[in-house]
Amino acid sequence: MFFLRRTPWLRYLLLLAAILALFLFFSSFWLPQRECGSAGQPCFIQRAPEPPLFPGEPVIKECPGQSFQAGRLLLHLRSSMLEEDDVLLENYLLGWDQLISFMESLGTMVGFFSQKVKDKVQLIRDLSLKHREGEQGQGGMCFHLLQPYRSVRTMVGAELQRGVVSFSERSDSGCRTLLRLHRSLLWLRLLLHGLSEDQEPFKTPGELSRDAYQVALAPHHSWFLRNAAELVFLALPDRHHFLRVVCVRDQREATPILRVIIHTLTLVHDRTQRILDQHGMLELP
Repeated sequence: MFFLRRTPWLRYLLLLAAILALFLFFSSFWLPQRECGSAGQPCFIQRAPEPPLFPGEPVIKECPGQSFQAGRLLLHLRSSMLEEDDVLLENYLLGWDQLISFMESLGTMVGFFSQKVKDKVQLIRDLSLKHREGEQGQGGMCFHLLQPYRSVRTMVGAELQRGVVSFSERSDSGCRTLLRLHRSLLWLRLLLHGLSEDQEPFKTPGELSRDAYQVALAPHHSWFLRNAAELVFLALPDRHHFLRVVCVRDQREATPILRVIIHTLTLVHDRTQRILDQHGMLELP
């Protein structure tokens, strides 16, 4: 005690140490909880599983080693609907990039159709950039017109204003190209709906594709394309291959995931349908 009274700096040092100890004690209440091993073993933070996109939805796993990812498809399509009663164009096209990967995973025979879809996606992107460059070349335009087509409504309005949409003959307009993608989206939606059915006897993917094609695309295709499609349907892989592409083990796991995808595809399809219908574009040649 005599030593402490004669050395004030030591008292200050002990006081500081006591404050630091109290700080560490109370701050431990705010540290993340950890699962620890037995005495003498380190503690490791437990990583939670990847959460679903929305509460109540099945968890959609990232599937290693393949281009198509169901989770990314949902993310892009839902992002395309962030504006009310419109479809953001680039998010929509990113969703199509995933759908193209899905088609390409079904074998080389589908490549004929997937390449046509890929060309249409690229054409809309090219037209969007051409629109921006053309507007930049004209002085006095509003800032938002200097951007690529931001949404389906933006593209429809801009192309109608410039008179590039033909209602009597074929044209390379973005609206006509979008209509072709729109019909193909219905075909894929109907196909996935058939694959989501969980009651036997199951139809083969070829039979489901043919049924969906007859509704969505056949009325708009030539005799040559309809017969080419029949060959593609015959060459489609079995149902187990489709399940592997979605990264599930069996039909019980696949059904809830496919239903979430189908619901999202339906929402995007319905919005696009309304916009095209409002401008009389559902039967562009």
